[in-house]
Amino acid sequence: MNNSQKFDDDLQELAKFARVISHPARLAILQYLAETRSCISGDISDFIPLSRTTVSQHLKELRDLGLIHGEIDGLKINYCLCNSTLSLFKEKFTKFFAGIGTFDIDCNC
Repeated sequence: MNNSQKFDDDLQELAKFARVISHPARLAILQYLAETRSCISGDISDFIPLSRTTVSQHLKELRDLGLIHGEIDGLKINYCLCNSTLSLFKEKFTKFFAGIGTFDIDCNC
């Protein structure tokens, strides 16, 4: 058993989510897909200042967590946000921070 397995499933899921979105390129990809309000067919690297290979690696991380999905359309892949997964993580983080947020203690930070 590794150390992360000692924690409950919700904490492990939140930690994995946080690791995936901890890179600014992945945040930029999510933001770009959200701003376009549609599935993107074509090369996202035209809009993200990184090489195709690097963007592809970041897309894989987002896809593996279920934040985006891609459907093959001929030689292109159509990428879309997975709103149900995003909503689930938003709910989990809201619940997490509600549970640790207290205004009874002020450390003057």
